[in-house]
Amino acid sequence: MKDLIEFVVKALVDDPSEVKITEINGDKITLFELRVSKDDIGKVIGKKGKTAGAIRTILNAVSTKQGKRAELEIIE
Repeated sequence: MKDLIEFVVKALVDDPSEVKITEINGDKITLFELRVSKDDIGKVIGKKGKTAGAIRTILNAVSTKQGKRAELEIIE
């Protein structure tokens, strides 16, 4: 799942080398913390959060298919 998020986000941003994803495994949920450069944060979130929502929807679909639960948090 981490590779999927990384692939999608790197395609969106101008500076793919600044994309950092931290995976935190909990008992029932896996949390992915996404960090990008300040110039690219708007591209990842999108207008009214639509791009971030789409990324979360894809992540939710993949994690549900694997029988897990995952969330994406975008860190500024």
